[in-house]
Amino acid sequence: MKRVRDVMSSNVEYCTPVDNAYEVAVKMKDLNVGAIPIVENGNLVGMITDRDLVIRGIAEKRSGSNSITNLMSEQLVTVTPETSAQEAARIMAENQVRRLPVTENGQLVGIVSLGDLAVEEMTDEKAGYALSEISEPPEMHS
Repeated sequence: MKRVRDVMSSNVEYCTPVDNAYEVAVKMKDLNVGAIPIVENGNLVGMITDRDLVIRGIAEKRSGSNSITNLMSEQLVTVTPETSAQEAARIMAENQVRRLPVTENGQLVGIVSLGDLAVEEMTDEKAGYALSEISEPPEMHS
């Protein structure tokens, strides 16, 4: 059975809490990515997506010099390198996310994406399921 360790990207670019929204947006553009982990002293402390920049930043009229800590998500779902690829796909579907930070003892060691899982033959079906779940709008609770 494939583990996250077998499919994750381990050379992960990140930002720190001292970076601002503009710096993160430029890094996303330069790297052609839509999400960047926020790391402090090696520990994963948050995650920021291009959507966070739009919804929590621009839509709330925050400037590009706004601290990234005001825009990032701090409630993170993570996996370990030993998590199975199947379990990672299930977690992505359940939490409607396309990328999961991979941590060991709080330290960021990689990222696994839905695309990483989709290239594995045994997880094609799971990745398809995860994508369909991620693409579904969340149920509205009243």
